[in-house]
Amino acid sequence: MAARIEDYALLSDLHTGPLVSRQGSVDWLCFPRFDSPSVFASLLGHEEHGRWLLAPSPADAVVVDRHYMDSTFVLQTTWQTNSGKVLVTDFMPVGGAQPSLVRRVTGLSGTVPMRHEIRIRPQYATVLPWVSRIRDSIYPGAEILLAMSGPDALSLRGTPLPQAEDHRHAGEFTVQQGRNVEFHLTWFPSYQDVPPAINIDAALDDAIHYWTTWAGNCRYEGPYQRAVKRSLLVLRALTHYETGGIVAAPTTSLPEEFGGPRNWDYRYCWLRDASLTLEAMLTHGYESEALKWRSWLLRALAGDPEDLQIMYGVGGERDLTEKELPHLSGYQDAKPVRIGNAAVFQHQADVVGEVMVVLERLRLAGGKEDHFSWALQRALLGSVDKHFEDKDLGLWEMRGAPQYFTHSRVMMWAAYDSGVRAVRDHGLPGPLDHWERHRDRLAAEIEDLGFNQSLNSFTQTYGGEQTDAALLVLPQVGFLAYDDERMLGTVAQLEKELLTPEGLLMRYRTETGVDGLAPGEHPFLACSFWLVEQYARSGRREDATHLMGALVGLSNDLGLLSEEYSMNEKRMAGNFPQAFSHLALIRAADAMHSAGG
Repeated sequence: MAARIEDYALLSDLHTGPLVSRQGSVDWLCFPRFDSPSVFASLLGHEEHGRWLLAPSPADAVVVDRHYMDSTFVLQTTWQTNSGKVLVTDFMPVGGAQPSLVRRVTGLSGTVPMRHEIRIRPQYATVLPWVSRIRDSIYPGAEILLAMSGPDALSLRGTPLPQAEDHRHAGEFTVQQGRNVEFHLTWFPSYQDVPPAINIDAALDDAIHYWTTWAGNCRYEGPYQRAVKRSLLVLRALTHYETGGIVAAPTTSLPEEFGGPRNWDYRYCWLRDASLTLEAMLTHGYESEALKWRSWLLRALAGDPEDLQIMYGVGGERDLTEKELPHLSGYQDAKPVRIGNAAVFQHQADVVGEVMVVLERLRLAGGKEDHFSWALQRALLGSVDKHFEDKDLGLWEMRGAPQYFTHSRVMMWAAYDSGVRAVRDHGLPGPLDHWERHRDRLAAEIEDLGFNQSLNSFTQTYGGEQTDAALLVLPQVGFLAYDDERMLGTVAQLEKELLTPEGLLMRYRTETGVDGLAPGEHPFLACSFWLVEQYARSGRREDATHLMGALVGLSNDLGLLSEEYSMNEKRMAGNFPQAFSHLALIRAADAMHSAGG
């Protein structure tokens, strides 16, 4: 059975992101990319669906410490047993020719028996690979465990290698004080030769150097420095090194409601999430990452703007057809397990606004437009023109009927406003009068139809009576001030409708049926961080400080946040770690720092 979500640690080589449980089991790993089929999938099923366990075998073994080395994704776990103590170091080499995972066991005291088990199950555990032992052509006497299946091959090096045992490989060994036992798992295309062994000490040093150097460029000195730095590291870890694509999370189908059907695949690049991530990077000194993301965006969107999608594959792929995997029982029996995402076909009117806003901020940071990038942005605004009257499915990817969502209409306003600013402030060519007319028409429409006078609040949809946490974005994009009376009234209504007894904010009321799904989910953490930002920027510093402290306290021992949190069960829910949660934490910390909180 999979561990609690908060018991997992993320590793990263900027290509993929395995999860390692506190119990020493790699329960999720997709090779070679974030959105590739998994080779370990016990996270979404059972042990037979693939995992890699490395942990002390005595029943009295306990984890006494777990941490990342400095500002890295090198995980160190210390185990204590009656017979001694060991340190397990897990990491992925950064910049290697082939993606790989290294696990090193170091004896700290005494002698500790270790259990080693690996079950390789490619293609989301639909394939049982052919596994053999071969001689290493470079190191005489050394053996390699080789698993082959269609296009995929994996090699496992180390001594002692586990033995074949009922469709798995398992074994035990002992580690004495001062000794290291190391294992190195590498993915490579099955038509290529087995990659050579690596120098593990050098690979570890390189990984530490990469992550600490990158984190050292962070510009933030506020009271939440540790949380902000780890959040920025998570955003970097979820960014593909070559393409610049930013995935929303490295996992699929971790449930928003335990045992329920709200299970989605987040291993793709949402334009919205990536835009907000880019903004966080820009704010904290990572302009080169922002420019690389812009290049990814231009490649992904190249073509007819009418073909715009809300999300793409890591390399800009468009075919993300959703399907279910009935052979996987789901995380703690939450079904169905899904790969792909049907939301790719949705019309979400806010997306162009998210992209245009962040590209305006990139210009303000000194990013120069070229003939391609600005032409594409003009074309995107042309697509907003064509869909000006269309209803959409909103920020939260509703699976009900399209509506006029107030947040979506505001983001359309923000798209035109960014175009106006590009012409007025940066001298770029464009139909200024046309964009101004559409922007001003939207502003009047939103104030007329999106604001409920009797509630003194903006509403989720035009003419509606329910609120939506997405309304907290309105001042973030400059539609009105944080302390505008209409915004303060909206916050009061949000607190009345969506604030839980524990003080966290729901996205919206799922029991209204607006999303076309059965009701039930937990507070979406990004929404509560947005509320911190709103509090801080409207003078409610004490409320901001209290809520921020509570939210930061919901991260796990490694500083990682999930998508949602169940206060009743005191556990994380949803895909993990979630970029949206971490980028919202950064915004909230920035707001508090600016407000002197």
